[in-house]
Amino acid sequence: MGGTRRSTASAAPVRSGVLGSQSGNPDFVLSLARGLRVIESFEGHQEGRSIVEIAQSTGLSRAAIRRLLLTLELLGYVERSRQVYRLKTQILRLGFSFLSSSSVVEAARPVLEQISERLHESSSMSMLDGDQIVYVARSAASRILAAGLSVGSRLPAYCTSMGRVLLASLPDEKLNAYLRAVKPKAYTSKTMTRVTQLKKAILQVRKDGYAIVEEELEAGLRSIAVPVSTRSNQIVAAINVGTHVSRVDRATLINQCLPTLQEGARALRNVLI
Repeated sequence: MGGTRRSTASAAPVRSGVLGSQSGNPDFVLSLARGLRVIESFEGHQEGRSIVEIAQSTGLSRAAIRRLLLTLELLGYVERSRQVYRLKTQILRLGFSFLSSSSVVEAARPVLEQISERLHESSSMSMLDGDQIVYVARSAASRILAAGLSVGSRLPAYCTSMGRVLLASLPDEKLNAYLRAVKPKAYTSKTMTRVTQLKKAILQVRKDGYAIVEEELEAGLRSIAVPVSTRSNQIVAAINVGTHVSRVDRATLINQCLPTLQEGARALRNVLI
């Protein structure tokens, strides 16, 4: 501010990519990887999923999925209603383990609160995960946008201000690989969907040191983001301010919001090794 999943009912081999590439690694625990893959398959499915649906999106056999779901059910991570499985709140413990152990997240909370209090707008921190950004900390102002964002929310990197900041921080080879693979879709009439245009915008972010995205993800949403780096100059996250176009114009973003964000990023840099 998802990607396409492989649809197949094949049995033993899981999806190509990371899981498949580790098949010859004797230290790789395939059953754990499959269990995590099943958990990931629930993303975006609030109504729950059946074994057949999970098999179609993961490429795992129904028998393997049944055993994995039974294990997760016994551990309290999923529940079943007839043939439909749903994640339980117990699954949140996995995410909270990261949030409570990350020095970046711990340091970000008071900084985001200060930014939000000063600007009277919502402020967030995210990290890059593949082709998406993941919200890891957030301070919401009283004005809530339709996006309904919270910690753990995922958004495509290409049409978000924090995403473009994080993409701009990638080495050229990784950025080029991302641009070759990305298939942008239009969320609004203003979303950049041409890769050449997107690359130009990302390279401009590298030059400017910040990113502004206007109504590309949601009509009426305007945001500005800056990178967060450690004292060793490694960019580990991005922070932003999200506003509504009717309240804050582009000039105000640059003249008021940008200096406040940069101050917050400097404060974080001082405490991150």
